Amino acid sequence: MGAAGSKLEKALGDQFPEGERYFGLENFGNTCYCNSVLQALYFCVPFREQLLEYYSNYKNGADTEDNLLICLADLFTQISSQKKKTGVIAPKRFVQRLKKQNELFRSYMHQGILTNETRCLRCETVTARDETFFDLSLDIEQNSSITSCLKNFSSTETLNAEDKFFCDKCCSLQEAQKRMKIKKPPHILVIHLKRFKYIEQLGRYKKLSYRVVFPLELKLSNTVEDADSEYSLFAVVVHVGSGPNHGHYVSLVKSHNHWLFFDDENVEMIDESAIQTFFGSAQEYSSNTDHGYILFYESLGANKNS
Repeated sequence: MGAAGSKLEKALGDQFPEGERYFGLENFGNTCYCNSVLQALYFCVPFREQLLEYYSNYKNGADTEDNLLICLADLFTQISSQKKKTGVIAPKRFVQRLKKQNELFRSYMHQGILTNETRCLRCETVTARDETFFDLSLDIEQNSSITSCLKNFSSTETLNAEDKFFCDKCCSLQEAQKRMKIKKPPHILVIHLKRFKYIEQLGRYKKLSYRVVFPLELKLSNTVEDADSEYSLFAVVVHVGSGPNHGHYVSLVKSHNHWLFFDDENVEMIDESAIQTFFGSAQEYSSNTDHGYILFYESLGANKNS
């Protein structure tokens, strides 16, 4: 990334953030998706700082077997401790470990809590079940927004016919209403847009290039307390391509009020206004195949580095 790195340093000039590092990640063959998510995670500053602290304590403690979290922490440490401000790093150790395990890594991520509420329509008894979540997978529609997708996610569904609910109080199957709400919003909200859908008539998956507007500032209103939680967008993983079985992944990351474009080894600055070009296509057939796929939001109540 030599020339590109110099170009980025030149573009930032005196505004290059003190102590920050902008490094591309080498592609080991079909690892662009992994690289894009890694960049988003690295610039999730609370997570990065927590991980670097964990790694520091790990190195000072007793020897334990490497795991996915250690490999990620090692990669983050390599990047943050580089003498150069820009360059390219090979995340080979992490990629190899990724194929073996991910449970500890998941347990270390910022979690939220969902409440699944079911109301029996006969006795009005409400059954609530909590579950943790690491991301929200949202169905999408043409010319929609993240806000409308979240409303659909929490909309009330009626369970009847073959889908009736077994009510413990009635001791029988009953019609019921079911809805999902966010009980505890996470500090880091990860939203996965379901852009790949199985089409029965085609007998295969198809990419939905729908235009879905994702704001830079998001108010999360479908919570149990009905109190808005405010979030700020800091990273987007973008799928580039017209279908689910081929294509490429890149990421957009906000760092110190600058937006950066990461494409494996290459890193460059982009204008904030360019974010809207990744919303999707208003028409089904379009030459634009670069669409936002995974969105990373940070709570405005959390410590920020933007």
